[in-house]
Amino acid sequence: MVTVSLEDEIEISEGSGLEVVDEIGWSGTGVPLPSGLAGVGSNLVGQALNAVGLSARVRLRKRIPAGAGLGGGSADAAAVLRWAGCDDTGVAVALGADVPFCVRGGRAMVRGVGEIVEPLEYERRDILLVVPPLAVSTPAVYGAWDSLGGRTGGRGNDLEAAALKVEPRLAWWRDLVAKVSGVTPRLAGSGGTWWLEGTKAEMSGLVAPLSAAILAAGESALVRPVVTVPSS
Repeated sequence: MVTVSLEDEIEISEGSGLEVVDEIGWSGTGVPLPSGLAGVGSNLVGQALNAVGLSARVRLRKRIPAGAGLGGGSADAAAVLRWAGCDDTGVAVALGADVPFCVRGGRAMVRGVGEIVEPLEYERRDILLVVPPLAVSTPAVYGAWDSLGGRTGGRGNDLEAAALKVEPRLAWWRDLVAKVSGVTPRLAGSGGTWWLEGTKAEMSGLVAPLSAAILAAGESALVRPVVTVPSS
């Protein structure tokens, strides 16, 4: 797992209650953001507060789409744990398999059910994220993964075939990115973000042609060059 430079922002103050501000910037036609892609993460924020036995007023500026395989909700929960000074891995993993890593950030090999986080040396990488307006259910993808036989080994994403089974429209987005870039993208997590890696110039240079192709097809997506960042 790696941390990239796409982030939500959380403001925590005295009081109670949660305000979610949708700041997800979608390119294209002005197609409305599907319900479920913004404002998610709030549930995990509340769970994290309950887990540490605290009450607070939280303002969540949402920039990471939910159901995109990017760990946005997990990062929000991890931010609350860090604010509370909670470094208990058991508390973190009870909130979600990605949360223990998100508490630390950076680059790591993660094993078990997410509770074993082995830090790795930081490597700068330039990545392009293409996030279609599709919320992919993680439980459904893992169910499909089980039905397909589970692990296949190697260094690819074993969940890709399962995600395509759950949400066949992902294939259209994969093929569009491949056609424009000349490279078959890889799926992030349980989907539905497709990503490419290259030089900073290459990734930045793909934003305009990909956005144009998406617009021409009457669709909208988040097309965002990001860079990996070290732990903080």
